[in-house]
Amino acid sequence: MPNISDLDTQDDQLYEHYAFRVVKGQQSVRVDKYLMNFIENVTRSKIQNAVKDGFVFVNGKSVKASYKVKPNDYVTVKFEHPTHEQLLVAEDIPIDIVYEDDDVLVVNKPAGMVVHPGHGNYSGTLINGLIYHFENLPNNSSNRPGLVHRIDKDTTGLLVVAKTELAMTHLSNQFAKKTSEREYIALVWGNVEEDEGTIEGNIGRHPKNRLQNTVYEGEDAYKGKPAVTHYKVIERFGYVTLVSCRLETGRTHQIRVHMKHIGHTLFNDERYGGEKILKGTTFTKYKQFISNCFKILPRQALHAKSLGFEHPNTGKFLRFTTEIPEDIQSCIEKWRSYAKHQDN
Repeated sequence: MPNISDLDTQDDQLYEHYAFRVVKGQQSVRVDKYLMNFIENVTRSKIQNAVKDGFVFVNGKSVKASYKVKPNDYVTVKFEHPTHEQLLVAEDIPIDIVYEDDDVLVVNKPAGMVVHPGHGNYSGTLINGLIYHFENLPNNSSNRPGLVHRIDKDTTGLLVVAKTELAMTHLSNQFAKKTSEREYIALVWGNVEEDEGTIEGNIGRHPKNRLQNTVYEGEDAYKGKPAVTHYKVIERFGYVTLVSCRLETGRTHQIRVHMKHIGHTLFNDERYGGEKILKGTTFTKYKQFISNCFKILPRQALHAKSLGFEHPNTGKFLRFTTEIPEDIQSCIEKWRSYAKHQDN
């Protein structure tokens, strides 16, 4: 088994590197299971292969998969992966273009499409499609062509893409200064009592599950970044509620984290526990109804419906909107019918 220092002489471009400090209170679990909770889009077999090849280290020494992590352990892992140049491969992927001119592009992203290449998703992303259809897109600060902002893999809806350096700078400043407009439609568990409200809470990485984010408040607020979400109830169905969410900031998973924080996890949001029956009855028929809803909508019920920004060249404020996708709409209709039946 090699020491971690032995790998420093190898070509680092062949590897992706991850490092984690095990927090206090972490339960004693196998290192392979621990890493499954902390690395996005990775299979258990890939982790086990990394362990087998001697590329998983605890406190600088390679370990077996059976090693159980302890608080304050320093866990590192290296995965072989394609070189950076291979990550950005142009692919003929259909893109739903809502608007286009010489400066900007507005696209409607489908569910299941990752926005940019990363671990476990080296192809089939929006950027792979963008660089096929459009030449010389400007890079953002993370060297991602055209990308001004992003939405999650299983979230649908609108994104603006910059086609020029001027547009990239101008649009990025708007998002940073909170002058852009973004409205999402979400179906959440529970009856949201207030007709409208504002959620404020700093968002940062969850201490025990790095695939999740969480809200930090009080003395722990420094662990997260400021985040503000404004919500408004659209329709109530008893055990779930349809809401509109307007983002004042754009943190990762912001709506998903904020709505869970106030007790209203997104419907079928597996990462945050929404794939469980969080509200309702214990009747078998109800459980079957929920199961049918999950089959219709096999993802979190979240859609980026509206987008507004100042055009970087003309200065005109543009607003775009999209229809709620069929899977979410079908789920809403089932809940609407269910709620009417309950009222009768």
